Amino acid sequence: MKTARRPLLLIAPSLVFLTALFAWPLIFGIGQAFTGTGGPTAAHFQRMLDDPYFWPAARNTALLIVVLIPLQFAFALTMALLLRERPRFSGFYFYLWVVPLAISDLAAGLVWLAVFTDRGYLNSVLSSLGFDGYSFLSHENPASMFIAVVIAELWRATSLVLVIIVAGLQGIPKDYDEAAEVFGASYWQRLRHVILPQLRPSLQVALILRTILALETFAVAQALTGRNMPLLVGETYQWYDFLQNPSVAAAIALMILTVSLLAAAGYLRLMRDQTGSPR
Repeated sequence: MKTARRPLLLIAPSLVFLTALFAWPLIFGIGQAFTGTGGPTAAHFQRMLDDPYFWPAARNTALLIVVLIPLQFAFALTMALLLRERPRFSGFYFYLWVVPLAISDLAAGLVWLAVFTDRGYLNSVLSSLGFDGYSFLSHENPASMFIAVVIAELWRATSLVLVIIVAGLQGIPKDYDEAAEVFGASYWQRLRHVILPQLRPSLQVALILRTILALETFAVAQALTGRNMPLLVGETYQWYDFLQNPSVAAAIALMILTVSLLAAAGYLRLMRDQTGSPR
């Protein structure tokens, strides 16, 4: 009996920690979202849907994911494959590329604010070349605002995908790649049929993490655009801090959590191997 209880005693601190850090706030947030002064209600979700900023925020968040994720994976995979060839100073390139990983979201937003603001570095360069300045972050130019946020997020968060893919490539024996090359397979054939299938678990983890984190994009967009380009997490902050309505904020947060779980489940199902079990 004592032997059977020993594993429970060993994991008890972790269970207490996870309960305090995740389970209780989740239960409390669900209660806030579905409870009003008169008892259970869906009024907070209705107020969320009626908010004029909600649908633009949902559209911007979805568009950011659709544009940002493929770009990040394309850049990260290209950089990881270049590092795999062990070029000269490859270690230096790796550390240079992962520097943004050590920078906070808000700091990254402020860095790119100095680039894109009306009197920033980009307009200074344009002026020196004889071009008129451009208000990249003006509410009158939503396309340039969106591009600025994409560039800032691309610079800040691609390093996370790069680290995961590089770690995955470390576990792939080069023997398979060399054997395929001996049998006449081109580089693109080896990439498609040898490297990427073995890299699937790492790509799966990176895809889930980046989608969840893209859903939570806030500080970079807040620093660059304020509320001119609303995002879902930004609306959660607005309802909680400025509008003093934690119940609607909890409703938005619960919706983000639901989308995150559905996205993770979809990726796990989509990226199964031919035997039907996740790799």
